[in-house]
Amino acid sequence: MNPAKMKKGSAATEHYTQFTRSLGEEPAFRAMSPKAQILYVWLRLEWHGDKANNNGKICLSHRQAATRLGVNRNSIGSAFFDLQAKGFIVVKKMAALGVQGEGRCPEYELTELPLPGAIPRVGRKLYQKWKPGCDFEVMKHPVKNPNGGKGRGQKSHLEPPSI
Repeated sequence: MNPAKMKKGSAATEHYTQFTRSLGEEPAFRAMSPKAQILYVWLRLEWHGDKANNNGKICLSHRQAATRLGVNRNSIGSAFFDLQAKGFIVVKKMAALGVQGEGRCPEYELTELPLPGAIPRVGRKLYQKWKPGCDFEVMKHPVKNPNGGKGRGQKSHLEPPSI
């Protein structure tokens, strides 16, 4: 079907995102791993646009991201950490496993884009403030069971060695 003849809002329209050369040439972007660079594009595709702005509530689980990038699920975490450290994303809500056993993935803000209702309508663009060796804080889940599974009394890697 000819794209010019497609109706706006029809199921046949393609979802796309804009990637600018100026963003790709940012020192923070160039300092990231290729995996983190591509992950950012996939996170941008989760944004619903200006009219239905969901920035700050963008969800993409590690499992979904790994599938989209074609990498192992255990290796995608470093890409999310890299995006946080360079100022491209901020974790607004941590992932959680609900009481019913249904998980909720983290919610992210893309600092390039404005938050809903923000005035002026511009993003914080934290990545422009990044300097080599001065990464932003990375939000990680706290250790829930430092003694190991089923209370076996294993030492945590965070505990100082006993003398």
